[in-house]
Amino acid sequence: MNLLRRDTSLFLSFLLICLLYHGTDASPRPHIIFLLADDLGYNDVSYHGRSGQSAILTPNIDHLASKGVTLENYYVQPICSPTRSQLMSGRYQIHTGLMHGVIRPPLPSCLPLDEVTLPQKLKESGYATHIVGKWHLGFYKPACLPTNRGFDSHLGYLLGAEDYYDHTRSYTVNNIVMNGYDFRNNTDPAKGFRGTYSLFAITNRATEIIESHNASTPLFLYVPFQNVHSPLEVPAHYEKPYSGIANEKRRSYAGMTSALDEAVGNITEKLKEAGLYDNSVIIFSTDNGGPVGTANNWPLRGSKGTLWEGGVRGVGLVHSPLLSSRVVGTVSREFIHVSDWLPTLVEGVAGGSINGTKPLDGFNVWSTIAHGDKSPRTELLHNIDPLYSILSDGEGWNRQNTLSLNHKLDVIDRTPRFSLSMHAALRVGDWKILTGNPGNMAWVVPPESNLTSIMPVVDPDQKVWLFNITDDPYEHHDLSHQYPEVVEGLLTKMDHYWSTAVPVQYPPPDKDADPSLHGGYWGPWRENDE
Repeated sequence: MNLLRRDTSLFLSFLLICLLYHGTDASPRPHIIFLLADDLGYNDVSYHGRSGQSAILTPNIDHLASKGVTLENYYVQPICSPTRSQLMSGRYQIHTGLMHGVIRPPLPSCLPLDEVTLPQKLKESGYATHIVGKWHLGFYKPACLPTNRGFDSHLGYLLGAEDYYDHTRSYTVNNIVMNGYDFRNNTDPAKGFRGTYSLFAITNRATEIIESHNASTPLFLYVPFQNVHSPLEVPAHYEKPYSGIANEKRRSYAGMTSALDEAVGNITEKLKEAGLYDNSVIIFSTDNGGPVGTANNWPLRGSKGTLWEGGVRGVGLVHSPLLSSRVVGTVSREFIHVSDWLPTLVEGVAGGSINGTKPLDGFNVWSTIAHGDKSPRTELLHNIDPLYSILSDGEGWNRQNTLSLNHKLDVIDRTPRFSLSMHAALRVGDWKILTGNPGNMAWVVPPESNLTSIMPVVDPDQKVWLFNITDDPYEHHDLSHQYPEVVEGLLTKMDHYWSTAVPVQYPPPDKDADPSLHGGYWGPWRENDE
């Protein structure tokens, strides 16, 4: 059945490409501009926030949505590296080994080198490929770096977070503090950006690439912004419109979001000035739900790091003059996931082929977006994480983490079947099942609103939850006791998914990653043949 859907999807994409290029043999394939926000909450774009009592204003993002297709059944992963890995590979985390956590600074890990990436496939179709911003898919070997994974150039940083101005990051391993600078121009440290707010550096480089680009060559420009990830830093004038927000963290976050929105507007305007806009497809997406305390996901349940809707249902939109007139300005409620972008952009937009990739978990949904057709996706494995209880602090790792990791890995080796203790979630049709420890369960309101957060009564022994997401998108009504046969069927399917998983790739930190051993810079510390 999946093969039939894929063949049909590929045929429809071929017809669409023929229509786009008919009579314009000299025209290049569409330019693709992918704008990825970091930690942007569901309620933190004003086209959602107006009804959710958020004070944050995003006029440029709103404009793209109002003149494009807003994706309102769109899913990402609950944290950074997993979303980026699925965007780049088109494959679920269980199939790349990256199902647990993010890639911390000293971890000898990266997106597996045998995975074929989105920019590699687009280069086969003649695209120039550039990344400006955050990588966060590993860097312990030179082969892991963006310019060795299909990108022609990279300006930005390799880690998951750092200071916005001095571009440094500290991480503690067994009481040893590792601190270093992380901002690069291709493979070399870019020393001249100390003191420059990262958003300005990223936006300037993105607009320079657009301005100097030869329109006869198709462009893939991937801009994974640092905003609005912690630390909370932004030039003061962006906070001024939000002086009425009493919560200091929320006020800073609001200013960071406005700065992000301005960058989106500047990049869009530069596309028009450079004559690329009319043949461009612009995608805007968050990488995960927003964290509690700064961002806001109301009325969704949960937050970043959880498999509740507030962690995985993302802000997303597509804006392009190439869209069918009947879908411009509409809301799509078709089922779409971040893993769908690789086949969608390679086959649907670029007219290329996915031959040569490993088996994809994503679908080509271009006709769904561009013409309003039904999505070929009917189910989604949000994730299965057998190590979820091992939560190293974002700033450090200790010996107890290592002992817990080794113990958990040993247990997994001895019990290969899926277990209810595993942090997991699966969506099939209208149904969504969650197992294990689902993380923060609350419905949290924006601090500036007059609403009241809802803190659920928690049964510490509960390991399974079931929701009809179509009827109950905010996950208020657990139906696991009412529909045991549905639970049983979904758990059987979860067990099947787990049987296809590769081993978890989450090694303990490596002391040789310490920037003090590498001139004060975070960067590769092993050779490719190690």
